[in-house]
Amino acid sequence: MNKNKRTFNNDRECTMLGKMMYQPLLISGLIEHAARYHGDTAVLSKEVDGQMTHTNWLTISNNSKRLANALAALGLKSSERLATLAWNNRRHLEAWYAISGSGMVCHTINPRLFPEQLSYIINDADDRVLFFDVTFLPLIMAIKEDIKGIEHFICLSAREDSVVAKLPEVLFFDELLAEHNADFDWPQFDEATASSLCYTSGTTGNPKGILYTHRSSVLHAMALCMPDVSGLSAQDVLLPVVPMFHVNAWGTPYAAALTGCSLMLPGPNLDGDSLVSLIDDYKVTVALGVPTIWQSLLTAAKARGSKLDSMTRTIVGGAACPPSVIKTFREDFNCDAVHGWGMTETSPLGTMNQIKAKHKSLSKDEIDELRNSQGRPPYGVQLRLIDTDEPLKPVKEDGVSQGRLQIKGHWIINDYYTENPDAITEDGWFDTGDIATIDADGYMNIRDRSKDLIKSGGEWISSVELENIAAGHPQIKMAAAIAAKHKKWGERPVLIVVKEENAELDESQVLSFYEDKIASWQIPDKVIFVENILLNGAGKMVKKDLRDEYGDALLEA
Repeated sequence: MNKNKRTFNNDRECTMLGKMMYQPLLISGLIEHAARYHGDTAVLSKEVDGQMTHTNWLTISNNSKRLANALAALGLKSSERLATLAWNNRRHLEAWYAISGSGMVCHTINPRLFPEQLSYIINDADDRVLFFDVTFLPLIMAIKEDIKGIEHFICLSAREDSVVAKLPEVLFFDELLAEHNADFDWPQFDEATASSLCYTSGTTGNPKGILYTHRSSVLHAMALCMPDVSGLSAQDVLLPVVPMFHVNAWGTPYAAALTGCSLMLPGPNLDGDSLVSLIDDYKVTVALGVPTIWQSLLTAAKARGSKLDSMTRTIVGGAACPPSVIKTFREDFNCDAVHGWGMTETSPLGTMNQIKAKHKSLSKDEIDELRNSQGRPPYGVQLRLIDTDEPLKPVKEDGVSQGRLQIKGHWIINDYYTENPDAITEDGWFDTGDIATIDADGYMNIRDRSKDLIKSGGEWISSVELENIAAGHPQIKMAAAIAAKHKKWGERPVLIVVKEENAELDESQVLSFYEDKIASWQIPDKVIFVENILLNGAGKMVKKDLRDEYGDALLEA
């Protein structure tokens, strides 16, 4: 019998194998596809010096191969970790593909972490190389003595004497490329090989590493392009405002290579005014970022009189998006704001809010309500709800009942880089730490982080709901709801508010804004006005610090 037709197990049962080619799903395959089939498609990059670089996918591919040859010449081997400390720019993109394509691990580092955290994750990852944008040289000099494992520092620029003066052993990206040609064959290896490494923000304890595979990254990119997710195509100009150091820019540089869309890399300036200029000047059609970014962008667009005419849709993720932001995009800018949800541990795609055919008959208000949820999972992801007090008890998916959100799928974490036996449940699900509802159609709605829920007199109050209402107030720039200790009720909500510039707003006006929007017992007991609210490296509010500072606010009276 031809062994290619059948195999046998120990019980002599016969399994027929299909006759289809097998090729491992590798990140190098994405850049090869981009170079061959849409090599002339533009890749635009705003550099740290403010200059705009115009290149294309073929050049990105060739430069990645030149760098791959340079890495081999430095003696670097498969599976070694190479770190990047950089913004969204074309050199960073070329390094991405060179590192992972060569079988090494691209460790993207969030520069917004504290120096002690940066040192910790570089040492924990055992990085051998550190690529960096010149803007981060002071940061590198501050931690250099604590990261002894780094053998090569590579500045993502042409030679700069000022950098050499401070870091004599530095290598320069452009010189490495000039020393090598683009004659390089990407190695073939197991698709389960590690491709990239990203650490969580470390809001509680040390940051934890998430180690992605080639298989998970490619499947995630394919899912991201599906019509019911982001709907990316070769007709799009894609602006990933979410940084490349934050969950691989949500997989968009991989998805862009896969589809052949034009890629607009925004560099370090992510303020609203800069982003409006990029969108209008380069006809961006789709952008991705966190709610705080979009709030800034909308303010800037209105101030400049821009209608963001080229934008067809924006993907909003990273945190629960205030309904007011989604509404403004759709009604004032004719741009479909699509709510999504995910985590570093989920690559990050978990859900995306696109409507089904049956929803087209709903009223505008009903559709708006539906679109405020985080959406439903694409193929490759499964969700479930588990009782908060009984870990094995399932919760009804009726759109009302709340439970702990758990997830599994092809691009979901199986364990942390540094082994954590509690990462996965006994039956193979990852517990997100979120409290959510799921309806019969699979639409998931985050109610809160489990640690951010406010339990008042035995009843739960959602901090997310309180924040979303506050975000709808025209004079509130940002708001965080926290649980404060209360002598009678155990906990009561307190609202921390940053006012818009020149706003005249007092506590009574804020509290009255909640009337007729939620039950009276859910309205915050106190409003505290502050100059700013600290955001972590992912653009999320650091509520732990707020609880530490204001958690006794109701006991002080």
